[in-house]
Amino acid sequence: MTRAVVFDIDGTLVDSVDLHAEAWHEALKHFGHDIPVAAIRSQIGKGGDKLLPEFLPADEVKKLGDKIEKFRSKLFMQDYMPRVRPFPGVRELFEKIKGSGLKIGLASSAEKKQLKKMKKIARIEGLVDCDTSADDVEDSKPDPDVFDAVMKCLKPIPPRETVVVGDTPYDAEGARKAGLTVVGVLCGGFPESDLRAAGCVAIFRDPADLLEHYESSPLSSRAR
Repeated sequence: MTRAVVFDIDGTLVDSVDLHAEAWHEALKHFGHDIPVAAIRSQIGKGGDKLLPEFLPADEVKKLGDKIEKFRSKLFMQDYMPRVRPFPGVRELFEKIKGSGLKIGLASSAEKKQLKKMKKIARIEGLVDCDTSADDVEDSKPDPDVFDAVMKCLKPIPPRETVVVGDTPYDAEGARKAGLTVVGVLCGGFPESDLRAAGCVAIFRDPADLLEHYESSPLSSRAR
């Protein structure tokens, strides 16, 4: 029986993956590292603590990591956030879930200030019972910390009665480590094969597609 649904937000509810990749590219270039946007894009979904070590040596991450992340965060909020748009059907999906009597949580690698803004963009303010961000945990996805944190907020609902919806293999890996069932969406740009390999039990095109097939999806109590 499903009693709660936990969503990632970037690439799952809002169209922001390419924008995050561009902001990281610009930030890294500012500090002397011209990393291809495509390479960065493949790592979006992780927090800065996991992304930067993919491209920089450990000593440079230790020396400049915080400065790069702060530069990128300010850049994203000022130049890229105004371009973020919601995917179709997000609010309607949330209303369907709430109307079914389920709780809704958010588990994001974004900073809290970014998460607050994106909730407004996605038009889901007032429909979320619990949310956790990078500011609430020590280690980002694919570690399970953010999912463990949101499950504490959703207590007494257990992991076995919770479904996670995300767009990256890192969502799936982290959620599975926390004992959660994972549904994937393709709107973030990751291949279906990657999502399946990471443990997604079902795949949908985007929130609108999930809404259309809600009753046969793992979100429905009848399907579980």
